[in-house]
Amino acid sequence: MEKKLEVSYISKSFEDHMVLEDISIYLNEGEIVCLLGASGAGKTTLFHIIAGLLCPQNGTVKLSGEDITNAPGKISYMLQKDMLFPYKTVLDNVALPLMLQETGWHQWIGKKKRARAKAASYFGEFGIAGYETKYPAQMSGGMRQRAALLRTYLFSDEVALLDEPFSALDTITKSAMHQWYLQVMEQIRLSTLFVTHDIDEAILLSDRIYILAGNPGKIVKEIIIDKERPRSEEFLLSQEFLSYKRKILQYLK
Repeated sequence: MEKKLEVSYISKSFEDHMVLEDISIYLNEGEIVCLLGASGAGKTTLFHIIAGLLCPQNGTVKLSGEDITNAPGKISYMLQKDMLFPYKTVLDNVALPLMLQETGWHQWIGKKKRARAKAASYFGEFGIAGYETKYPAQMSGGMRQRAALLRTYLFSDEVALLDEPFSALDTITKSAMHQWYLQVMEQIRLSTLFVTHDIDEAILLSDRIYILAGNPGKIVKEIIIDKERPRSEEFLLSQEFLSYKRKILQYLK
């Protein structure tokens, strides 16, 4: 299986405080991998390094074999908030990455039309058909997250970083979003690394889980979730699920 993302021996400190030490993880093509840890363990700092927004003291980040350490704009990055522009329609919000890929004002008008057409072709697949001309304020939280995920996918269909993408949703909406997310990921096969501190979410969604713990943060365990995706909600009540949860809690402590 091809490795899409390789993070090797990453260390990062701020002034005299070491935040991350000797972090090595990888992401295969089409995988969903979770970075799980308590608040303050360094998960977001590691994401900023992978996205090229921070430079590590040591280590490298490679995308499909290319060294992209400290090179922003190579990997799509979806923040905890949807970050949709309130004054733009949902279609123009989603199409924005495609529009920005073009250079030169003389090409802008034609590019905008093509970007809108390409983005609109995914609205049905992402469950937001009919919202093209609406504004973010006219959507529910779950629908806004769908739009934000589509925008992330259109920025780069190689690798996506999702930073606690469902944490702002209420429990019922989050459960529905989990099932939707698993279904859509089966279709688009986007290699995804996501951050969460929700153990149940990590087990339900992931192929593998890296547990980040300690101060400075280190990878203390890699856990393979040997359960075919998409997983039903009944899996959350199974003994198999509880066994994974006990194991994770052991390493988080």
